[in-house]
Amino acid sequence: MIKRTIFSLGAAFLSMFAVNSHAAYALNLRAPATDIAGQVYGLHMLILWICIGIFILVFGLMFYSIFKHRKSVGHKAVQFHENHLLEVVWTIIPVIILAAMAYPATKTIVAMKDTSAADMSIKVTGSQWKWAYDYLDQDVKFISTLSTPQDQVHNKAEKGENYLLEVDNPLVVPVGKKVKILLTASDVIHAWWVPSFGVKQDAIPGFVRETWFRADKTGTYRGQCAELCGKAHGFMPIVVEVKEQADYDAWLSAQKDAAAAADAGADKEWTKVDLVAQGEAVYNKNCSVCHGATGAGIPPAFPAMTGSAVATGPLEGHLDIILNGKNIMPAWRDVLNDTDIAAVIAYERNALGNSTGDFIQPSAVKAAR
Repeated sequence: MIKRTIFSLGAAFLSMFAVNSHAAYALNLRAPATDIAGQVYGLHMLILWICIGIFILVFGLMFYSIFKHRKSVGHKAVQFHENHLLEVVWTIIPVIILAAMAYPATKTIVAMKDTSAADMSIKVTGSQWKWAYDYLDQDVKFISTLSTPQDQVHNKAEKGENYLLEVDNPLVVPVGKKVKILLTASDVIHAWWVPSFGVKQDAIPGFVRETWFRADKTGTYRGQCAELCGKAHGFMPIVVEVKEQADYDAWLSAQKDAAAAADAGADKEWTKVDLVAQGEAVYNKNCSVCHGATGAGIPPAFPAMTGSAVATGPLEGHLDIILNGKNIMPAWRDVLNDTDIAAVIAYERNALGNSTGDFIQPSAVKAAR
């Protein structure tokens, strides 16, 4: 019976490895792309080798003593107590080892916190479950959300190469520039983590935390929210594109042109059909994660849009909640432009099972700000 049980457990254990043998396993930290990440990697390897050396020394002496002084070859245990010299030695040696590890670690931590002399500053706001980026020196802002198709999430399609690590609007920075990140959150605690940069900083509501990075080479670097921020915690990726200065300048110019076009759109008269059509895209990108793609909501945390008092009530109240937020719903006034806000209001009131027939012009949103 015992042999049969052991055989069954062994077979189950081996089958587990057989099933997961196709998974991509990786050893060690991500390849560093910044000086700080390189220091972290170096510290990791230094302390790893110190621990390995201690392991070999301690267990080597222990097993040697066990083998050399075993009872079967005639050795008898020696009784002794209070060797003061030995006690002093085995206290001093660990202190020296800890000091040797603490010095470079402290230097790296101090360097991590030095956000002075930054070339550019970006405010990053975490919310369930997206990141808002605001280039403080350039008046450019946008929202970055997961772009992995829902068919992949629900196992209706094959997983992509960057499954759950791809976004619609990545953060873009120039190579070789010191970027200061000012972190906060609008609802719960999040964490902005990009392993290749050696950056992991909590974003806390009501506080502004600082961190920084300087990417040494161009490329695309991926990370995630590293805080358990809710049911969709795993759907909050971070993507940073590091570009040459000329390419970054071109991207920045395109962002400003798009913002100017959006501002110009706020002054024209829109039809309800056009606003509803644009509002669907705005809703799916920013609102569906909480209120559901069909407007059914996710009770009890997130109410339904279908038949809600907000979406079927007075236009002024609907606009006020979107602009200023309510409870855990963030304020969208500093994230969405006037046209997008008017469009999503039109969509929520004339789709998702609602048909109020009314809508608001972007110019009215602009005036309400």
